[in-house]
Amino acid sequence: MDDFCGKQSLITGAAGGIGRALAFQLAAAGAHLWLVDVDREALEQLAEELRSSGREVVTSAVDLTDRAAIESLGNAVITRWRGLDLLINNAGVAYYGPTHRMTESQWDWLLGINLLAPVHLTRKLLPALLCREGSHIANMCSISGLVAGGRFSAYHTSKFGLVGFTEALRAEYGRIGLGVTAICPGPVKTNLYRDCQTGKGTRAPEPPGWLSASPERVATLTLRAIRWNRRMVLITPLAHLLYQMKRFIPWLIDGMNTFSRRSLPFIGRRYTKPRPTLESLLPAEVHPGNPESPQRHAA
Repeated sequence: MDDFCGKQSLITGAAGGIGRALAFQLAAAGAHLWLVDVDREALEQLAEELRSSGREVVTSAVDLTDRAAIESLGNAVITRWRGLDLLINNAGVAYYGPTHRMTESQWDWLLGINLLAPVHLTRKLLPALLCREGSHIANMCSISGLVAGGRFSAYHTSKFGLVGFTEALRAEYGRIGLGVTAICPGPVKTNLYRDCQTGKGTRAPEPPGWLSASPERVATLTLRAIRWNRRMVLITPLAHLLYQMKRFIPWLIDGMNTFSRRSLPFIGRRYTKPRPTLESLLPAEVHPGNPESPQRHAA
């Protein structure tokens, strides 16, 4: 896609962070916008700011965990625009905490937004994209879709899946002219960590600002990647470092992840934490002492 002027573009997660920055930069480049977010108030405020550019701005407040809502959104786009030039699957959420503490509903919620929503929306809009010359799909995948760490298991799972989906789409449709790009930034200065659900109701640790990119920087590099039809784009020095470590010295990443699980020297002797009890590890809804526990009803 050489030029965004006059192109009809849909962005999910558009009300804040990277999505908001993308909306402003695309509007400045002359694109028409369909903005999607669950936050209706913030979405309408953004639309008012963008309409002064003279471009068409359509908004849809959509819960991306709702398959029927995604279907309705796709139908509305096809009916109104009769095609689509650019789809940016940007919406994302996170959970921080031990994997064994996550409930089924938390897994469903996160995977629904981060992975299944892009899959369903892309499938629905593929005919609208394929009928336009030079059309493009950009998926916000994150370095977390290439290199894994601890306590973000569901987030890593969703992003690894999104990277795979992106590569599969590029392999299948690249030969007929559809561009597909995986955007893989490192930490970004957004509300992702602040709004992150956690196992104990506490806030997730935020990366330092000097390691993080601004949403505007990510948006600029995303649009550049779309113009050049790049397969994958790494953003921030940390993302580049982690990716190269994973490729060439994976044992070092493994050592970093396992170091805290080893016995540590403690005043001349080996110190190990005592093993937790089964009851302390079980989620509340399956705890044997819970009268609503599935184990109790199974008995």
